[in-house]
Amino acid sequence: MYILKCADSSFYTGSTTNLEWRLYQHEIGKGSEYTRKRLPIELVYYEKFERIDEAYAREKQIQKWSRGKKEALIKGKFGTLKKLAKKNFD
Repeated sequence: MYILKCADSSFYTGSTTNLEWRLYQHEIGKGSEYTRKRLPIELVYYEKFERIDEAYAREKQIQKWSRGKKEALIKGKFGTLKKLAKKNFD
């Protein structure tokens, strides 16, 4: 699972079995329609999983997050993720 920062400062979250190849696809404009319109891109975060279905599930989870929560994840501020959740877990 990976997060890209696009030229317009938006984030794109995806999953793949080959990160290096997928990044190349994005960089040449063949990765996704979203990133194709927002080149150049920069890899800002990734997580490794044993199985692609786990990576895909994590991708879908993060896609629902706010920008602030994604930025906290990217910056490694894991302690603030709970506070940034839309739901109150108290």
